[in-house]
Amino acid sequence: MPPASTGASTLVVAASPQPSPVADSPAPATTAAPARTGAERLEPGRPGYRRMSFALFAAGVATFALLYSTQALLPAVSASFGATAGQASWTVSAATGALALCVLPLSALSERFGRRQMMTASLAVAVLVGLFVPFAPSLGWLIALRAVQGAALAGLPASAMAYLAEEVRPKALVAAIGLFVAGNSIGGMSGRIVTGWIAQLWGWRAALGAVGLMALACAVVFHFMIPRARNFTPGTLNPKALARTVGGHLADPLLRRLYAIGALFMTVFGAVYTVIGYRLVEAPFNLPQGVVGSIFLVYLVGTVSSAAAGKLVARLGRRGALYLAVSTTAAGLLLSLGDGLVPVLLGLVLITAGFFAGHAVASSSVSRTATKGRAQASALYQSAYYLGSSAGGTLGAVAFHAGGWAGTVSLGLLAVLGVTAITLHGTRAARAERIRPVTVSPVRASVQN
Repeated sequence: MPPASTGASTLVVAASPQPSPVADSPAPATTAAPARTGAERLEPGRPGYRRMSFALFAAGVATFALLYSTQALLPAVSASFGATAGQASWTVSAATGALALCVLPLSALSERFGRRQMMTASLAVAVLVGLFVPFAPSLGWLIALRAVQGAALAGLPASAMAYLAEEVRPKALVAAIGLFVAGNSIGGMSGRIVTGWIAQLWGWRAALGAVGLMALACAVVFHFMIPRARNFTPGTLNPKALARTVGGHLADPLLRRLYAIGALFMTVFGAVYTVIGYRLVEAPFNLPQGVVGSIFLVYLVGTVSSAAAGKLVARLGRRGALYLAVSTTAAGLLLSLGDGLVPVLLGLVLITAGFFAGHAVASSSVSRTATKGRAQASALYQSAYYLGSSAGGTLGAVAFHAGGWAGTVSLGLLAVLGVTAITLHGTRAARAERIRPVTVSPVRASVQN
């Protein structure tokens, strides 16, 4: 949910260069065959790379615009249905939670039917449901439709990561995934701005309808622009093989750390952006709905930081880039505690920049680490990522109700500390691996002598 190199020691929080357990076992039937030749892969300057980038950028815009379409509208939804912040937050958490639960099985289907086909079908169903969402007669119906929409979107993120890992040259993978994540940030920003101003003029239902139409346009662009997959070979659906692949990924300590990092980063982000609308419409700010929606222009910072993740990794290394992302996010949380609008906005800028940079680095590392079952590896990351979003949205609202904005910030800082601890553990493990003496068997020693 970032320049790749060979060798696990260069990846984010890499602890050991040992191969993944999946890589040591025969390829399960649910995994696609590796790329046939590196010459067939896309890279900047080659035909198809620009079309691929634009298509996945459009898909990223549609995904985040739909997935978080109600987030900027939560105060209006609460007022319309007489719901608390915690109850209204389920219109976001239901979508992200359903996505987290469905992303793994849908990624398995992508191994059989193709990444391009799965992404197209996911967008089509999500857009169709999005056109019905504005007519929800009650909060319960709204939450249910949002859950269906999230489940439909589950086929896109992991399939997109696997598509990029198979179709793009390793040296260009970080930048390519960064552009997809940048599309996410643009979608999140534009969706919230559109809904904010339209809700102020015509109500939240009209705002959700506008997002549905915007996502429809993005889906059409994606369908006609995305290049066909040249390095994908379909497999057969085999539940036992799928279970072995998933078990192998979960047994890999590096992948486990990356999944935890994605979940914790998204906990911060979900909590902050679910609650910020409630804070800004209350005293001392008392901002109207349209202005609150415009606050999400801050997402442009995420667009820049995620697209620049490749250069950041090239300069600092992956763990160095993660440390910088964590520090930036923590500084933003603390700064946002100020009572003035300026420190709040600056805090959101730092939180957004840190989150998108960290997410781009971690997600690309998953795609690069998994040499077998890439779709499942990416799906597990997306599951953790969106479970973090769901938990962050709900817990952030509960913390806000209990302790105000300081409560939400405290939750975010706890998640940031978790990312820091995981990254430090990975750094120490990597250092220990580098200095570990190589054990030479007696037979090898006799041969060498």
